[in-house]
Order: sequence, then structure tokens, then C-alpha cells
Amino acid sequence: IYMRYLIAASLFICTCAYSQQAAQDAGAPVPVDKAAYHIPVFRNEYVVVTNVYIPPARAAGYHTHSLDQISVVVEDADNAGNVLGEAPYPPRRTPRGNVAFTAFSKKPMTHRVNNAGPTPFHNIVTTILYPEPGRFTPGSRAEVPGYAQLVDNERVRIWRLVLEPGQSAAAITQGAPGMRVVVDGGELVESVPGQADRGMMLKLGEFYWQEPGVTRAVRNIGTTRINLVEFELK
Repeated sequence: IYMRYLIAASLFICTCAYSQQAAQDAGAPVPVDKAAYHIPVFRNEYVVVTNVYIPPARAAGYHTHSLDQISVVVEDADNAGNVLGEAPYPPRRTPRGNVAFTAFSKKPMTHRVNNAGPTPFHNIVTTILYPEPGRFTPGSRAEVPGYAQLVDNERVRIWRLVLEPGQSAAAITQGAPGMRVVVDGGELVESVPGQADRGMMLKLGEFYWQEPGVTRAVRNIGTTRINLVEFELK
């Protein structure tokens, strides 16, 4: 009797999962910011930020990426899915902390994805709204230890900043509007000339819009490693 109960329960769970997937895949593909578990959380004239948080055993149906975007994975998971019209791909994991730029304006993509693993998938996606590059000139951080440049193309310049407890990064000047995304949080002090030092407690997955023209230095005053991704638009 117990084995029959387990088999029946398993079939019920599988049926529910299939029904949920079928319901989400029904109908025409939607824009990325309208997809299940893709929630727009910030917007201005330059960008829209979408918080992608897919719990285990949940799926986002077909959705279309058509504008250039920057993605920062802050929690990784085993994701499966397929590009529309192509065969499904097996579960694969994009490492936590991974940063990517994709020029979807040149080659749009419609796909679906489901979280096939036991952990949530969490991705901070920034979509660039204006079509033409060359609108801004980002600053350079090449001479500032701690900042590692990850991407530099016609649309964006991206850095990673890792600070162990007690470490600091010398002042940089924000050359163009951009964003800070928190991969590993902690307690940070930001120093801006002419202003009092400002402490801040950063948490995983948080993001901060940053205006151009600000000069700032940062210092890790906490007990944990801080890992930030910062970018400036072009």
C-alpha cells in the first residue's frame, strides 16, 4: 500500500509540473520583462532592470530578448529549456558571479527555461533601451588596483571589484551612467570628496544606479568578502 501511495504521489507531482509548464508555454511568446519569474524592478530613460528569480521546479515560458542586455548571475541553478524551434538542451549551470553582455538587438532570441535543480536561479538583467551606441564615454579604472575589467565593447564597459575584509579601492570617477550589482554582500564605506563617509550594508542581488561625475573610494569594513560588478554605459 505504501509503495502504491508513493507511485501515485509521484505521478500526481509529475502531472502538475507538466500542466504548469504547458500552461506557461501556451500562447505567443512575450517580451522578456513580461515572462514568468522575470520582474521589472527599475526603469529610467536608459535601462530597465529585470529581477529574474526562478525557484526550483518552476519555469518561464517562451519569451523574447530583442534589446542589448547585461546579465549578472547572483545565484546559480541547473537550467534546462530550448530556443524556439530547436531541440531542448539538457540542464546546464551558469556559474554564480558570471557576467555576460549579449547583443540581442542584432540577433533576437526567443526561448524558454525551467529550473531543473534544487536551488533557485537568480539573475539581474539590465536591458539597454536606447538603440545607438556612443551616447556616453565611460571612465577608465585601469590604474586603480582591485578593479578587473571584464567587458569593453561599443555598448558598455564592465568591471568586477572584489574586496576582502579591510581592503579598499582608491578613488575612481564615474564617467558615464551605470549600475552596481552585488554578488557577495557585506559592509562597505564609500568616501566622496566633500561629503561625510557613508556606510552601507550590501546584500546579494541588490543593485544601485550610479550617475556620472561622482568620484568615490570604497573600503570593506565588514568581516566578509565583497564581490561587486559595476558597469558604465556607452
